[in-house]
Amino acid sequence: MRRKHRRPEQKADLDITAFMNLMIVLVPVLLINMVFSQVAVLDLNFPESAGGENQEENLQLQVIILDEELIVADNKGGVIKQIPKTAEQQHDFALLKLVAKDIKARLPEKRDITIMPQDDTDYQTLVTVMDTVRSYKTVVAASLVEAELFPDISIADAPEIVSAETANAEGGS
Repeated sequence: MRRKHRRPEQKADLDITAFMNLMIVLVPVLLINMVFSQVAVLDLNFPESAGGENQEENLQLQVIILDEELIVADNKGGVIKQIPKTAEQQHDFALLKLVAKDIKARLPEKRDITIMPQDDTDYQTLVTVMDTVRSYKTVVAASLVEAELFPDISIADAPEIVSAETANAEGGS
């Protein structure tokens, strides 16, 4: 009798070396091209000292950010507009934009403005004021574009403003 010798069947190993090499190259390339967060940088300036040649150039527009209101002023005539908070106790940025548009219509060559927040002004309020006075969206030739208001922004500390009630209370005691 003859015996049949069967060879044991061997299972082939799965070779994933080529796939692993592809992943080692592909994953870092995809991660490098991925944007995790978009960061925009805005160039800020320090306010310039008084000592210019032209009266128009000496005019400094200012937005003072207080807890209870926004004050739009200049260094020549004083307060242009006081913008109180809305009924929801939020700063009225829409009215600030309208005031900035009105000033820009009267002074089209003016490009700089100084923003003066108080020490306890939150970051989001400061950024929103900066975005509001820098530009606005408008429709030109059936397209939505950013129109320029005051793109050259300077930051300074808000002056100490004493209200009339505080002055009377201190003077009467």
